[in-house]
Amino acid sequence: MARHGDRPLTARACARSRRQSPPMSRQRRIAHLDMDAFFASVELLRYPQLKGLPVVIGGGRRRVDEMLRERFEGRPLGEIPPEAFPRLADYVGRGVITTATYAARQFGVGSAMGMMKAARLCPQALVLPVDFEEVRRFSRTFKATIREIAPVVEDRGVDEVYIDFTDVPGGQREGGRVLARLIQKSIFERTGLTCSIGVAPNKLIAKMASEFDKPNGISIVHEADLQARIWPLAARKINGIGPKADARLQALGLHTIGDIAACEREWLVGHFGRATGAWMHDAAWGRDDRPVVTESEPVSMSRETTFERDLHPVRDRAELGAIFTELCERVAGDLQRKGYVGRTIGIKLRYDDFRTATRDVTLEDFTSDARTIRQAAGQCLKRVGLEQRLRLLGVRVGKLARAGEVERPSAALKAREPGGSNLDLFV
Repeated sequence: MARHGDRPLTARACARSRRQSPPMSRQRRIAHLDMDAFFASVELLRYPQLKGLPVVIGGGRRRVDEMLRERFEGRPLGEIPPEAFPRLADYVGRGVITTATYAARQFGVGSAMGMMKAARLCPQALVLPVDFEEVRRFSRTFKATIREIAPVVEDRGVDEVYIDFTDVPGGQREGGRVLARLIQKSIFERTGLTCSIGVAPNKLIAKMASEFDKPNGISIVHEADLQARIWPLAARKINGIGPKADARLQALGLHTIGDIAACEREWLVGHFGRATGAWMHDAAWGRDDRPVVTESEPVSMSRETTFERDLHPVRDRAELGAIFTELCERVAGDLQRKGYVGRTIGIKLRYDDFRTATRDVTLEDFTSDARTIRQAAGQCLKRVGLEQRLRLLGVRVGKLARAGEVERPSAALKAREPGGSNLDLFV
């Protein structure tokens, strides 16, 4: 077994690896752009007086604006004193943080952290819920700005994209720094928001590089920088290595990307399987040929919500029913807005003991109709246990197709009624 420590990691070894790739007439330059604390930054445009303060975004429904307007009637939102905003120390519930300002992150507060836990780390932080409509509006604006400059853009979510710089004017100058500066400047002028950009030979390294100099930074990485800049990073920095894989790597004494690179491919395959082991070896050596994909069809669309308190299927039936209907309507709205229809309708439940149950049903016709989705999702509910309290409810539509490419869906639900009804909840 050959692994890290059996042979030294040298620049010559890197060079041998690079020579295995065919030569290119132009150097491939791929950028990963990540908006800086996007959800929080959008809020700071509305409340600039909170800049520099610890602020977390998350929690329940948006009522803060209305409360502040009532209390400070006639005063511009930007002049409301910071002490008037709700504080994390007073939060009660089970919401999670969507994002936090960099001032809050200094206390260890981060995305996906429970707000009650965050309150123990930074009780003085101010709390604002997410304004999804405003976030989506800014997301569309910054992406349109990028496409005006560099048209080959892959959408990776509301706040990040990949961009192919290779053949764009300025994309080769200073390794892509000139074009990255132009994009940063244009986004700021259009939105008032900052972003961080990493430019590298491929998507894998570009994503790592975009984290090097946050916020509002630009990081340029070349193939020759692999040993000095990438190998010292923690293995978790490879996009795709999650907590479980990282724990296994740690147990094997592999803590950094360089540690993985020093292992023989066969040794990694033996410990992680053929596909994962080979992928880990390629990733550690910076190999990634994935193109920037400008268009991709979604597999499914879904909406879900985590309740502020556990809801009982019987005692909270009315509240659950209203939430269930709203989720179906929101999924239907997403489908209609984006021009899709679907055939497989599913539900997701999470119980108070954190067990998760999913069920789905496939219809004869495609649909984007909220009533049809709700009826099918209601059938799925009859196939799960509904004796425990619930902490999460979700609705999903899969097997999607473009609305104009299938026969017009019928209004009636034609799926076979599943048996085993146990509780007439929501239906």
